[in-house]
Amino acid sequence: MKTGIFGGTFNPIHLAHLRIAEEVRIACDLDRVLFMPAATPPHKSLADEVSFAHRFAMVKAAVADNPRFEACDLESRRRGKSFSVATLEILHQQFPEDAFYFIVGMDSYRAIDTWKDYPRLFALANLVVAARPGHAGGDPLALLPVVIQGQFCYDQKPNILRHVSGNRVIFLEETFLDISSTRIRRQVSEGGSIRYLVPVSVENYIDRHGLYRCRERL
Repeated sequence: MKTGIFGGTFNPIHLAHLRIAEEVRIACDLDRVLFMPAATPPHKSLADEVSFAHRFAMVKAAVADNPRFEACDLESRRRGKSFSVATLEILHQQFPEDAFYFIVGMDSYRAIDTWKDYPRLFALANLVVAARPGHAGGDPLALLPVVIQGQFCYDQKPNILRHVSGNRVIFLEETFLDISSTRIRRQVSEGGSIRYLVPVSVENYIDRHGLYRCRERL
């Protein structure tokens, strides 16, 4: 089975997340995409202190109508920071026959050397790098840390690097939707509308549980 892994804080999940996952699923012919909220993000603090339970519930609601999408709570079931390399190692143990496609943004790819045990990522999964149209980021090999560039060569297909493990780094230009979780949280806190920024099920969940509102509004 070809399994996509889409991690993030999803605080909250929105339509751009879903569209990226769908385009990667089609382009890479994936059987499923696992949406994996980070329990304890290693790179940034969690805005508004929204619990994992709430974020996971919103992801479940958002993907409920797509049989190829699944919400996965793996990172809440282990201790410590939500390091991607540890998550991928566990997934290999649980699904030893699967081929994994780890979805990241171009910003994360450029900063891959800040990730824990980042050289291991390329051996554990294919990386699918989502870039804005017209902003592929230049030479993809040159964007990698110098110490690991020798582990890669260019594939016959354009916008693909091949790792010594046989895994690939695949660059895709997705439909760019200018939506951010930060903007959504701000809209809610100011009493604005988030319709058409998030699925209706997520909008209803946020309203029902009073998430992201200013304390003065509670």
